Amino acid sequence: MPDDETQTPTLNREAIARTPHDTRAQPLPGAADGPSPWLLRLIAVGLVLAALNLRPAITSLGALLEEVREGLHMSGSVAGVLTSVPPLCFAVFGVMAPRLARRFGAGTVVCAGMAAIAVGLVVRPYIGSTAGFLAASALALMGIAVSNILMPVIVKRWFPDRVGTMTGLYSMALALGTALAAALTVPVTGALGGNWQTGLVVWAVLAAVAVLPWIVLVRDRTPAPGRPAPLAANGTEAPALKIARSRTAWALACFFGLQATAAYITMGWMPQIFRDAGVSAGTAGLLLAVTMAMGVPLAFVIPRVASRLKNQGPIVVVLGLCGLIGYSGLYLAPAAGAWAWALLLGVANCAFPLALTMIGMRARSGAGVVRLSAFAQSTGYLLSIPGPLLVGVLYQHSGGWGLPIALMAGLMVPQMVAGILAGRDRTIEDES
Repeated sequence: MPDDETQTPTLNREAIARTPHDTRAQPLPGAADGPSPWLLRLIAVGLVLAALNLRPAITSLGALLEEVREGLHMSGSVAGVLTSVPPLCFAVFGVMAPRLARRFGAGTVVCAGMAAIAVGLVVRPYIGSTAGFLAASALALMGIAVSNILMPVIVKRWFPDRVGTMTGLYSMALALGTALAAALTVPVTGALGGNWQTGLVVWAVLAAVAVLPWIVLVRDRTPAPGRPAPLAANGTEAPALKIARSRTAWALACFFGLQATAAYITMGWMPQIFRDAGVSAGTAGLLLAVTMAMGVPLAFVIPRVASRLKNQGPIVVVLGLCGLIGYSGLYLAPAAGAWAWALLLGVANCAFPLALTMIGMRARSGAGVVRLSAFAQSTGYLLSIPGPLLVGVLYQHSGGWGLPIALMAGLMVPQMVAGILAGRDRTIEDES
C-alpha cells in the first residue's frame, strides 16, 4: 500500500507533464539501439520534401487564377468557391489523419498523401470542367491535410531529441514552398509556352519526388505515440474537459478561424487585386511570394516572444494594425505601394504561429492541449470557409475591389478582439 501511494503522485505528474511537444517517443520495434543514421537522414529529407508540397497547390493557383477562370469559363462566385476549398478540406480531412495513422502508420499515410497531391495536380488542369477541377483540387488538398497533421507526429517519433530543430526545418520548408510557388509559377508558365495548364501541372513533379523517401516507411505500422488521459490527485482518471464551455477555447477558435480566413483570401485573391491595379502577372506572383516569405523568419521570432509574455494581446494588436494598414494601402494605392502592402500583410499573416503558441499556453495538461488544439483548429477552419467565397461574390457583383477589401479590413477587427481575449493569462481547465 505505501508503494502505491508513493507511485501515484509520480504517475500523475508524468501524465500531466506530457504535451504535444514532449520529446519522448516509444522505442521503435526491433531497434533497441535506435534507427540507423542513414534512415534518419532519409526521413529528414522526406520531411523537407513533404513540407515543400504543403502549399504550392494553393499559391500556384492564386498566381494563375485569372487564366484558370477564363480557361474554364468560371464566374467570380465559383472562383470564390475554389478559394474556399482549402480550409474546407483541412477541416474535413485533417480530422481523419490520426485515425488513419493508427491503422496504417504515419509514414504510410504521408506517402499516400504525397501521391494524392501529385495525382490531383496532374489531373486538375486537363480535366476540362469546373466541377472536375474542384474535385481534383480536393484530392490534392486531402493529401495536404493529412500530411500537415502528421508532420509533428513523424518528428516526435523519429527525432525525439531534436524536436525543435526538425520542427523549425520543416516549417521553413513549408514557408519556402509557399513562396516559391507564388514567385515561380508565372515565369515557369511563360518559359513552358504560356499555357496555364502546364504552369499548374509542373508542381506535380515536386510532389512525385516527395513520394520516394516515404516508400521506405510504408511497412511501418506502429501506432502514433499515445496521449494518456490525465490523472486526478487520487490516481484515478480525471473527468473529461468540457471544452465547449470554455470562453478561452471559443476565443482561440475564432482567432484561428479569422486569421485563416485572411490567409486564404490573401493566397487566393491578392495576385488578382494587384493585376487588376495594373501590376504584371509576374510581379503579382512575386508580391505574393514576399507576403508568404515573411513567415520564414517571423515563425521563429513570434512564438519565442509570445511564450515569454503572460498576455499575448499586445502582439495580436501589432499584427492586426499591420493588416489594417496593408488593406488600407490596397484600397487607396494598390500599385504605387504594392511592395509595402505585401510586407505588411505578410507580417499580419504571422498570426498563425501566434495562434499555435497560444494553444499550447492556454491549457495546463497535455490532454488539455490536445483537446484545445483539435477544437480550435477544426472549428477555426470551418469558420474560415465563407470568407474567400464572399470575397469572390462581392468582386463579381460590385465590379471592383472596394467592397472586398473593406470586408477584409472589417474582419481584422473581430480577429484582434478574439486574439486579445484568447491571449489572457488563463487556462481552459479553469473554465471547463
